[in-house]
Amino acid sequence: MGLDAWGDGGRAAAVKTVGERSLGRRFGWLWAAYAVSTFGTRLAFDAFALIAVLALHAGPTEVALLAASGLAVGAVLAVPLGAWVEFRPKRPVMVAADLLRCAALLSVPVAYALDVLSLAQLLVVSVLTAAADITFGAASGAFLKSLLPPEDLLTANSRFEATAWTATALGPPVGGVAVGVFGPVATVLADAASYLLSALGLRAVGGTEEPPERPAGVRGPRLDDLRAGWRHILGHAVLRPLFLNTVLVNALIMVASPLLAVLMLGRLGFTPWQYGLAFAVPCLGGLLGSRLSRRLVARHGQRRVLLVAGTLRACWSVGLAFVGPGTAGLVLVMAVELGLITSSAVFTPVLATRRLEGTPPDRVTRTLTAWSITSKTVTAAMTALWGVLAMVTGPRAAIALAGVLLLATPLLLPWRERTPAPLPGAPAPGARRPDLPR
Repeated sequence: MGLDAWGDGGRAAAVKTVGERSLGRRFGWLWAAYAVSTFGTRLAFDAFALIAVLALHAGPTEVALLAASGLAVGAVLAVPLGAWVEFRPKRPVMVAADLLRCAALLSVPVAYALDVLSLAQLLVVSVLTAAADITFGAASGAFLKSLLPPEDLLTANSRFEATAWTATALGPPVGGVAVGVFGPVATVLADAASYLLSALGLRAVGGTEEPPERPAGVRGPRLDDLRAGWRHILGHAVLRPLFLNTVLVNALIMVASPLLAVLMLGRLGFTPWQYGLAFAVPCLGGLLGSRLSRRLVARHGQRRVLLVAGTLRACWSVGLAFVGPGTAGLVLVMAVELGLITSSAVFTPVLATRRLEGTPPDRVTRTLTAWSITSKTVTAAMTALWGVLAMVTGPRAAIALAGVLLLATPLLLPWRERTPAPLPGAPAPGARRPDLPR
């Protein structure tokens, strides 16, 4: 799929991806590594908050500070790492990130067993894992682009999306049972093991990798390198509106999550298992949406799918403000989440593919790092702001405001059709592309 992906070229290439077919042994190992680490992460969902409350008897302010500080400091550390990783082989970086996360997480059950675990240690581990998460995600995107030809990227991203939603549906309930049976650090131990298995899977990918060449005369990261990701995003006619839309949509969806928990588990009297069920069942929409994305692109083209799915995912959250008690309220939450997750699962793999297509090989890591850092920091800041807002207006009004603002976010999508400028070194239209190593 070339740079004409907004038009017939993107549709024609997508037709080749609809069938379920193998993307090669190397991708199989990459997918397996992703699956095991993703399930481990979902299994340990909110593990640090549970440990802080159950084992360290922390209050809500300390728990909120732990979550926000770990994410913010980790994001700051990831900025120079993105520039450093850009011109190095990506697979060793991914293995190192997995091993770092494994070691950091293992320190938690060890300290717990020795009765020396503290909030300070949880904060340090949170910072290290957040920085490693961002770095791993950026490196893996660049590695995927070098591993597969462009026409297979949407298939690969759809499979990752389906795996993520499967893990989201299964991981938290299983993790909740594990915490109840084995104690608060059980899921952290399982998450650490998943990163070790992921590192072994990445080692099995094998093959050689040629990283992008650094410009002549430049030996190390420069200040200009740190800004390159944001500069590329904001200077790209298609990626810029997609970036602004995605960052804002993700933040407005996430700000309602803790407020909805307070509303459902507190005032409306739902039990924890009902609350978990309300969000586990709609994850089936993630599987449906991720499978539909390729077929929709094949039929309607990449641009139309991004615009329609991007608009639909903004239309659901306002319904959460009307949730009431009992079965009707539970069904309403499930219906809203099902619509939101299904449309998001269609949108996300197409966005990930478009982002890789629109980024030259020597800027992929920095671009993905900049995208992830911005999204995480904006979400953290807006979550804190909405927490204050909920204290003044109540959780239902704050949820409603987030939903109303979401209705305006489709205006940020790239409605004006533009033809991007050719990437440096891109083949001319119609030119035969050299085969990529498998």
